[in-house]
Amino acid sequence: MMISEIVIVRHPVSVYVPVNHKVTLSVRAEGTGILNYQWFTDDDQEVLGGTEADLTIKALKTQRYVCRVSDRFCNCAFSEWVKVKVLDIDKSGLPENWLGEPHIAENPKPQTFRQGTKFTLCCVAFGIPSPHYQWYRNGQLLPNKSGGTLQINHATAEHCGSYLCSISNVLQETWTEAVDVDMDQNPTAAPTATDKVALLIGNLNYSNHPPLMAPIMDVHELANLLQQLGFRVVSLLDLTREEMLAAIDKFIQLLDRGVYGLFYYAGHGYERVGRNYLVAVDAPQPYQPENCVCVQRVMLSMQDKQTALSVILLDTCRKWYNQDCITSGIMPLAPSGNTVYGYATCEDAEAYEVQDGGKSTGIFTKYLNKHILHTEKVTHVLEKVSEDLGRDPLVKGKQQVEIKHTLKEPRTLADPVRTTGHTRELHKREACWRQANELPPKKQLMFVCGVEVEVSFSALFSNVLVAFATVKTKGPRTEDLTLTLSSIPLMEDIFSSAGRSEEMDSLLFNRSDNPDCTIQLCALQKLTKMLVIKVELHYTNMETRQRQTDSQQVDIGRPLVASCKLYTRSHATTAKKQEVASAQSLGTVASSKPKLRQTPAGPCRPFTRKAECAAKVAVTRSNEPEENDENELQFLTLLD
Repeated sequence: MMISEIVIVRHPVSVYVPVNHKVTLSVRAEGTGILNYQWFTDDDQEVLGGTEADLTIKALKTQRYVCRVSDRFCNCAFSEWVKVKVLDIDKSGLPENWLGEPHIAENPKPQTFRQGTKFTLCCVAFGIPSPHYQWYRNGQLLPNKSGGTLQINHATAEHCGSYLCSISNVLQETWTEAVDVDMDQNPTAAPTATDKVALLIGNLNYSNHPPLMAPIMDVHELANLLQQLGFRVVSLLDLTREEMLAAIDKFIQLLDRGVYGLFYYAGHGYERVGRNYLVAVDAPQPYQPENCVCVQRVMLSMQDKQTALSVILLDTCRKWYNQDCITSGIMPLAPSGNTVYGYATCEDAEAYEVQDGGKSTGIFTKYLNKHILHTEKVTHVLEKVSEDLGRDPLVKGKQQVEIKHTLKEPRTLADPVRTTGHTRELHKREACWRQANELPPKKQLMFVCGVEVEVSFSALFSNVLVAFATVKTKGPRTEDLTLTLSSIPLMEDIFSSAGRSEEMDSLLFNRSDNPDCTIQLCALQKLTKMLVIKVELHYTNMETRQRQTDSQQVDIGRPLVASCKLYTRSHATTAKKQEVASAQSLGTVASSKPKLRQTPAGPCRPFTRKAECAAKVAVTRSNEPEENDENELQFLTLLD
């Protein structure tokens, strides 16, 4: 009887062999006339010389193979795919005339686990055909445990015992050595911190670059969440480079052995040859590394303090637009110890902020704030942030979180603070931190006309103070009372620009009381002398029917971060530069008040991208510098 179709009667088999071992794969088929054979690899490449039913190869790497069998009548059939698994491990015990029976190359090793953690047992064997594995505990077969690796998640006492594995193929069965798996009866204590300190910086009102909206809400909400986790938080807005460096210096002073340190930045930034740079509000256009702050230097300073956990979270771009610069030969600084970098976006990409109704937020920080209170390993929290951001249709394909870490312990941001043995250091940090966060006390003012006014204070950020004035008692002969507040010296209000009033209302007036007047005192880090609040009372005298004005002044000293005198670093730097001034000076960094500019609307806004979403607008947190006339190699050597 003639066979009209090709039938494969024996397929090739997968094998596990040592590297450089000679392997023969065989296929047997029946059909009409002479059959032709062609072997292929898994990359659809024909195997040179592989035109016979038997294919002999020297196994150099793991590869999959398939054979096509055809005849002169244009019939063809394919064998099953098989894998030649190449194991580059010790084969010294392999018999010289090995025929393919299972040969154990690696036995499992004894394990000790902690309650609720996982343990893993592994064994490896050569075999032709590939060996089959079956695990046993205390002589009892373990269902569905039929791989070379046995992993038990959330192990308990019932998983203790003696484990071994049966390894077999059609030629023979063999057994691994039995190993004991025990539970640690004295597990190490859960990780704790001797203290937890965070510095948050948000730059939005740039003198020479597009302004941002999101850092206000991002920094404010993250600060509140970190305080719930027990962190001492210093939050600052709109800093010049010298102010950023001064704030970082103070932050580093708060760190010590065993402390958890967290540094967060939202604003413009870029990455160059593996280093991240944060753009200060006074950076010129075009900016260069000397106008910015190097993140890796911050991490090194944190590590020098032997912190138990160092976390840097960057909601900023990592794209550098000046592609014609000479590439630096300096390698990126490698982290060490329990360090974690959480980047809002991957290398050479942009980060976006969303403007949705009255609230603006960076997309990275939006999801960070959603998960940060979870009592999970800090890298697991960032993984959840990455997953949520990856599903966001606004930035899908444009922005993706990147995590780098050397975390060797299961530390979380929610770990408790243990002060035993560290009381003296804790008190020093307490005093230093309180200095940057202490509010002026309430003031009761009694005016000649009999009106009593209360002046109280609240901190939106460590460098933004809000003063509230409330009429507590009306005078016997006064009516139509109004209050106005001003400051001496006059302090800028970064929230007065259009587009920010709704967000500020949500921060300012989430209070149970209803003040008659408020004033926002911003950029307190620039304050070089005592701050005075002038309270003016305007009223109508019921007897004379004339409008009258009375005023009093309240000296509140140097509130919040003003007490830290961050400006002294700028003065010291300027003096030092003047001493070493030469014909070619690097100049001094301006500390003038940033210009407040409303973000232009519409697609023609420079440096702006819009994601495809009708209800929301995604704006990049980057700005494109013009071509910088910089020698990158020189700058990184001298400035980093």
